[in-house]
Amino acid sequence: MRSLLLILLLLLHISNYSAAARTISETELDVLIAVKTSITNDPQSYLLDWNVTTPFCSFTGVTCDHAGRHVISIDLTNFNLSGTLSPSFAHLRFLQSLSVAANLLSGPIPTELTGLSRLRYLNLSNNGFNGSFPAQLSQLKSLQVLDINNNNMTGELPVSVTELPNLRHLHLGGNYFSGQIPSSYGRWEHLEYLAVSVNELGRKIPPEIGNLTKLQQLYIGDNTFEGGLPPEIGNLSELVRFEAANCNLSGEIPPEMGRLKKLDTLFLQFNALSGSLVPELGTLESLKSMDLSNNMLTGEIPESFTELKNLSLLNLFRNKLEGQIPELIGELEVLQLYENNFTGSIPQKLGSNKKLEILDLSFNKLTGHLPSKMFDNLFKLQELYLQENQISGTIPNNLFKCKELRILLLDDNFLEGSIPVEIRNLSRLQVLFLANNHLEGSIPSSIFNISSLQEIALGKQDNLFGYLSSNMFDYLPQLSVLDLRECQLSGRIPIHLFKYKELKYLYLGGNHLEGTVPFEITNLTSLVSFGIAGNYFSGKIPSSICNLSSLTVISLRNNSLDGTIPECVGSLTSSLSRLDLRMNRFHGKIPEFSEGCNLQSLLISNNQIQGPLPRSFGNCKYLKLLDVGNNYLNDSFPNWLGYLNHLQVLILRWNRFHGQVGRYDNKVSFPRLRVIDLSHNNFNGNLPLEFFENLHAIKEYYEMIGKPEYMIETESDGTTYGADGLSFSAKGLEMEFESLLTAWMAIDFSNNQFLGELPKALGELHSLISLNLSHNCLTGHIPSTLGDLSKLESLDLSSNKFHGRIPTELKNLGFLEVLNLSHNNLKGPIPQGKQFDTFSNDSYIGNLGLCGLPLSKSCDNDEETPPKLDRNDDDDDDDELNWKFSILMGYGCGLVLGLSMGYIVFTTGKPWWFIRIFERVRHKAQSFIAWW
Repeated sequence: MRSLLLILLLLLHISNYSAAARTISETELDVLIAVKTSITNDPQSYLLDWNVTTPFCSFTGVTCDHAGRHVISIDLTNFNLSGTLSPSFAHLRFLQSLSVAANLLSGPIPTELTGLSRLRYLNLSNNGFNGSFPAQLSQLKSLQVLDINNNNMTGELPVSVTELPNLRHLHLGGNYFSGQIPSSYGRWEHLEYLAVSVNELGRKIPPEIGNLTKLQQLYIGDNTFEGGLPPEIGNLSELVRFEAANCNLSGEIPPEMGRLKKLDTLFLQFNALSGSLVPELGTLESLKSMDLSNNMLTGEIPESFTELKNLSLLNLFRNKLEGQIPELIGELEVLQLYENNFTGSIPQKLGSNKKLEILDLSFNKLTGHLPSKMFDNLFKLQELYLQENQISGTIPNNLFKCKELRILLLDDNFLEGSIPVEIRNLSRLQVLFLANNHLEGSIPSSIFNISSLQEIALGKQDNLFGYLSSNMFDYLPQLSVLDLRECQLSGRIPIHLFKYKELKYLYLGGNHLEGTVPFEITNLTSLVSFGIAGNYFSGKIPSSICNLSSLTVISLRNNSLDGTIPECVGSLTSSLSRLDLRMNRFHGKIPEFSEGCNLQSLLISNNQIQGPLPRSFGNCKYLKLLDVGNNYLNDSFPNWLGYLNHLQVLILRWNRFHGQVGRYDNKVSFPRLRVIDLSHNNFNGNLPLEFFENLHAIKEYYEMIGKPEYMIETESDGTTYGADGLSFSAKGLEMEFESLLTAWMAIDFSNNQFLGELPKALGELHSLISLNLSHNCLTGHIPSTLGDLSKLESLDLSSNKFHGRIPTELKNLGFLEVLNLSHNNLKGPIPQGKQFDTFSNDSYIGNLGLCGLPLSKSCDNDEETPPKLDRNDDDDDDDELNWKFSILMGYGCGLVLGLSMGYIVFTTGKPWWFIRIFERVRHKAQSFIAWW
């Protein structure tokens, strides 16, 4: 009886246990099914087997314990799931690891996760979770890894995570956390990994960070901290990787970092670190990668850096480092020192780095020859950048042993000799830039047999020459850039060149090429920029060019092209930003321009264009430069151009424009116009007062900008173009500007039929450099307000009908180099002193009533002497100093002119002021810019 009772009790226990086990299993199954309901999209059907007919331990991404009763791990990484994170996860009491990384989940992180008391690993990274970090998660005392990187979390950086005593890995980066790094983050005893990069953190980095003595990896970059690195960083003796790039760090690199003996990666680029490179960094024997680029570091590279034998990457580019490059020898694979001020020659022993793949020493001041033996062992070298230095000598043949070379940039140096035919050995070469050197001889045809070449630039070398043969470009299927400008090339463009649909930039200007622009240009469907200026091309522009919808620049200047400008060019302007057709033989009318015109520069001067300016220019809202000079255009003044808010340069000279300039809508202004040339037309009437009053750029330029800059156009791909080849009449000369400074402010209304008096408003154009109103019918007195034009360098009022005296206020023009008041009716004494002591008789001839130096006619005693400028006797010394300075600036002050001129076409002999000034300005341009 007792035995039967025991058996019954045992069966009852087993039954109860089995029922309990089934209940737990059914509960966890229900939880997982509930979790699935929070997923709104499962495009790859990863969760298809999450159903009641499948054992939950067999669900995709689910791992159970050995007994198969409890879920201990869920990994749904990179399933591309959408939806939210289900609070039901909290019922999986035995869960130790949960990862939903790299999905499209959103919403807040559920606070219910605090119920997962056994959880050690939680990865929610690379999703769209938002809201603040739940402080309740600090109850997960077993948690060792917490990763919420790359979400949309907000609020201050959570302090509650410091209550997780076992945490070893914390990644809070890639969110929108604000505030600062809490000093309590120095509490963790076991933390090995800390990342708070790519947030919106500020203030100072707390010194307590140095208490994390077990820390191996620290990432704090892409924030906006204040101040510099705390020296306590040097206490992180276990640190292996430290990244603090682009986080607004300033000050000097603390020498205490020399104590980080296990450090193998140091990234501090894109900051404002200053001072010298501390030699202690050279004691980090484990260092493999160091990037300190894009800072403000000064001084030389410490000699201790030569001891970094394990270094594979060293980036110090874009700093202010100087001195010679030390002989860095070791395991270097990447060495980038560009855009510094390094001098001396390239160390030959750099060639001992047999693993070197990238060497970039460009944009420095390196001199000497390329060391021949340096390239003997660089068998892995793939990229070599040495452009923009002062390297001389020949290209060594040993360079062509580097058969892995893909990029070779030696442009803008002083290299001489021929281009070695051994260049053909570089069978993997993709980019070859040798332009702007002193190379000579025939261009080797073997260059164009390197089928891997994509970009070729050999241009701007006076002593190179070559002939474009019909098969010259037959073997360059990947060609995208071809720059052969100014290489003394002859022949015709080979038709085969127009088969390369990847060709984007084609520059053949400044050669001796002839023929027509081939119709086949329409095949270059990727073409962005097309330049053949300065050749002997003839014939018409093929209308097929209008099929090139990617074209942004067309430069056909200075050829013998004729015919009319194709009407379809007007519809091409939605992509076109620069159209240069100057100095050809085009005739007919300017085509109409369509809506959405993106032209920035339209240059069609020195042709035979007729008719009016098309009103459709108004569609070109971004037009900066319009030059239609030296044509046969017949129209009234285009007041409507004043609606183009970006227009800076307007040249209408030598046409048949007529009528008055001053009659236009008061709403029309030229807010950015700073150069206007209306000379040699038939304009009449009074000078336009309202027009001058609206020239705000000339009035306010020096209040808006601190130093001169060159006028450039920037394309969407980053390519820049200068305002080159513009001609102006100033200072008695016809001048062609190689580059135009934004500081060049000029008004030329000469050789028209303007009459009346000079408006006093001219004296408000404080940034004006050149004013030419000569050869008109202007009358009245020269207004004293012209003495307020403090930047004026050239003033020409000759051949008018001005009368009265020369105002003494003109003596205030301390920058004035050229003054021409000849052939008027002026009388009285010529002002003496300051700039007036530098002007010759030519400035005053044809004014019979003038007297005094430099004229031979002396003034009678009864003629009133012009009043002197007021000054106290005590100020004599200062005034003498200021005068001497003004004279100095007067002789060297053709600053804007000197920086802008490329070369000058003289209509008369070279004048005295130019002989004295031009060379000085040219050599001292940079120092003048710094002073200005």
